[in-house]
Amino acid sequence: MKKRGKYSIWYYVAVFAFILGLQFMFFPNDIARNNEITYGEFKKKLANREIEKLVILPDKFVGLYKGNEALDSTNNVTSGPSTPWRLRLEDVEEQMKRQFTVNRLPNIEDRELLRLLDEHQIDYSGKIQQNFIRDFILNWIFPILLFFILWGLLYRNVWSGKGNPMLTMGKNKVKIQAEDPSKKVTFEQVAGVDEAVEEVQELVNFLKEPGKYSKLGGKLPKGVLLVGPPGTGKTLLARAVAGESGVPFFNMSGSDFVEMFVGVGAARVRDLFQQAKTQAPCIIFIDELDAIGKKRGGAGVIGGGYDERENTLNQLLVEMDGFDPGKGVVIMGATNRPEVLDPALLRPGRFDRQVLVDRPDMKGREAIFHVHTRKLVLADDVDLANLAAMTPGFAGAEIANVCNEAALLAVRNDHQKITNGDFESAIERVIAGLEKKNKVINEQERKIIAYHESGHAIVGYFTEGADEVQKVSIVPRGIGALGYTLQMPLEDRYLMTKTELLGKIKGLLGGRAAEEIVFGDITTGASNDLERVSRLARNMITVYGMSEKVPNISLVQQSGYGFLGSDAYQDKRSEKLEQLIDDEVQKIINDCYDEVKKLLREKRGLLDAMSMELLEKEVLNKKDIRRILGKKTKKQTI
Repeated sequence: MKKRGKYSIWYYVAVFAFILGLQFMFFPNDIARNNEITYGEFKKKLANREIEKLVILPDKFVGLYKGNEALDSTNNVTSGPSTPWRLRLEDVEEQMKRQFTVNRLPNIEDRELLRLLDEHQIDYSGKIQQNFIRDFILNWIFPILLFFILWGLLYRNVWSGKGNPMLTMGKNKVKIQAEDPSKKVTFEQVAGVDEAVEEVQELVNFLKEPGKYSKLGGKLPKGVLLVGPPGTGKTLLARAVAGESGVPFFNMSGSDFVEMFVGVGAARVRDLFQQAKTQAPCIIFIDELDAIGKKRGGAGVIGGGYDERENTLNQLLVEMDGFDPGKGVVIMGATNRPEVLDPALLRPGRFDRQVLVDRPDMKGREAIFHVHTRKLVLADDVDLANLAAMTPGFAGAEIANVCNEAALLAVRNDHQKITNGDFESAIERVIAGLEKKNKVINEQERKIIAYHESGHAIVGYFTEGADEVQKVSIVPRGIGALGYTLQMPLEDRYLMTKTELLGKIKGLLGGRAAEEIVFGDITTGASNDLERVSRLARNMITVYGMSEKVPNISLVQQSGYGFLGSDAYQDKRSEKLEQLIDDEVQKIINDCYDEVKKLLREKRGLLDAMSMELLEKEVLNKKDIRRILGKKTKKQTI
């Protein structure tokens, strides 16, 4: 039998309405039906001696006009209980006609009224109108009953913690992942990070068979820190560990510990570990660990918020030291900013292992494409290996976005299956942004854009070290991009030579050089190209030591790991050295620009041909580019 819940508020409203109904149904106001007159009329009738009797109530007067003398003196409004059955019907009607009511004015003096009544020899009496329900139940019992009703409702919501955040301030906001077979995450769904999976696989074996390792004296690692750029699958990997091991998975973010009140973060850490110990073996996963794990004692940073974060971190360190690893509680953290974490958090005994979850290589990207296309309807021309080659540097989340965008584009184009062209369009959309085909550009600007992009393509096609040219377009995309040249390496590269860096600089300068050669003027369209050129040239001098005058010296301090893509920041340098760096950077850029202009002058015919076809078709693919530019000659060098 289904258990009945507690009464709702409507039940109490119905009870209250029933009580009020009793007041009107069984205790009606017997003077409400009397004829009401004004106080002025009352004074006139009093002066004319038309009033026989008057009853003075707190808020009104109830009187009786003089009538038939044949009526017994007992037949009036103040008659006893025996009167009704002794009266005939005509007598009752006559008596009702003789009754009247006067509402009392707030400033009427009772003494003056009594004087008038005595003067006119009117029989009067005083009466306090009483009503049991109104005066006792409604005035005494009902307020007490209402208090207990409200107290019961508040107890369920407030004192139980549902409606009062102050009572749950120290409780953690952990989300416990229930073991649902339909939503279970396994290592099969984590592709492209085989090395990281192999590292955490040992945790699963520990949680499943702890005795196997304890025989040899091994202990379960207390903490595992997953480090890597955004979108590489750190959270997914942690959920897969929980899914494979079949243990409770406590999922929290680092920001869930932080509040504006002092001591709340530390209280939530204590509550989290206390709850985890009761459900051991289990996994505690703290995403974005840098929110509470930043280095302590930062210079120039003071205040309650900063101290509260430090208290939370201190409590986390204490809790990690205080529990027995044999109980099977494993802490997993994830961050993409490991350089800001406190060293005490990273030492062995707390986070014993640091697992790098990096961007996948070509083989890993192909595996990720297989994972995210399992439920998609693909056409026969889709080559996942080719798609993996077209997406160097893509993380797992970006590949998932490409697959979803391809499916949406196929539906938009009324395709029955997702074609290879849909995937290529999705990749371009992720890289360069959404196409803006309706953007109005005049013919002169379209011509400049066509020559600009053709310059990029020709220099990239014939220059050694430049990336392979995949596509050229003069269709506006994204924010401010009036055209683009898609260049991608044929394979994953982890090292770059000086020649390749110079080739990239030349490819970026091809658009500006084409404008100057063809139109004798330059435009603002190369602003983004020049930013990238300046950054590359400066990094060659200050970071990689590729300078003729200042060789083999790093002149900056690196900020963070390379996979984060964070720029180096400048160390203290003398003015003479700064001038030398600027001169070297300028020399590299000038030399590359001269080489680019020389190459484009030699290929002027190809430049014109590609620009004209671009103006006609707006988009040229890899086959079109090879057809126009022909066979590659020996790559140009500085």
